[in-house]
Amino acid sequence: MTMVRANGLNVHVEQLPPAAAMSGGSSGAPGAAPIAVLVHGMATDSLASWYLTLAHPLANAGLRVIMYDLRGHGHTERPPEGYTLDDFVDDLAALLSALDVTGPVHLLGNSFGGTIAFGYAVRHPERVAAIAAVESSPPTTTWLDQVARQLDQAAAYLPREHALEEIRAERGELASRRAKTAREVLATTSLVRDLPASRLPAEERISAIRCPVLGIYGGDSPMAALAPDVRRLLPQARIVTVPGYRHYLLVDAPNTVRDIVLPWLRQIHGGHSAHADPPGPAARGGQDQDPTPATTH
Repeated sequence: MTMVRANGLNVHVEQLPPAAAMSGGSSGAPGAAPIAVLVHGMATDSLASWYLTLAHPLANAGLRVIMYDLRGHGHTERPPEGYTLDDFVDDLAALLSALDVTGPVHLLGNSFGGTIAFGYAVRHPERVAAIAAVESSPPTTTWLDQVARQLDQAAAYLPREHALEEIRAERGELASRRAKTAREVLATTSLVRDLPASRLPAEERISAIRCPVLGIYGGDSPMAALAPDVRRLLPQARIVTVPGYRHYLLVDAPNTVRDIVLPWLRQIHGGHSAHADPPGPAARGGQDQDPTPATTH
């Protein structure tokens, strides 16, 4: 386990070296491999959701892969306070600096991780080569209202005596473990209070993001309702909907997400080889179920 000091925190970081050549390095060194930074979601999540799904395919496709646990999550230090969007964006900026990553990176964000990626791109547009957001949205008032409702509901329900047993009975063991993780994060941090109080960037600053953007949504997910915001603010965005899936699209359909992301990256890099090898170890309970083909719009 690798720990890196960034923004005053001990941050858990994992990296995979590129296994094949792809042009367009992000480290600043001529000929260096491009860098993919994978940012996970909020409360229930950790870098494992990327490690067990897309991290290995991305490395096999020729990218240097960087994953990290957000503050308060996984093995990263858990301060009791400091959970606004700005705090998370500050962490990402400090981590890349600590790792001596100087050139534009490819940011891949799952859920809240995508919002962090957009927030970073607002501040540092010159340092972002592309953004792929799974079940996510830029930091808009619509997004913030939805997050505030979800956090309030979770904070009210999860502490109940039989909440985890109810979730296990209705949605299975994996969902129960995720809920237990979320309960611990919400009980020991100011996330419920801080994140809804986040300062949002002006929409003009979001629209100033010029890099390629890919948005992937489950057709049955409430997050799909935020896709119009992405298209309105970022007209260059490619939006892909995967029918039959909900919010845990990355873990439930890793092969499908891989087969959307890798060709998109190949296109960005001018058709250079990025073969779609099978993903790394499948997330427990996360094998693809041969879904209806994704639709692009």
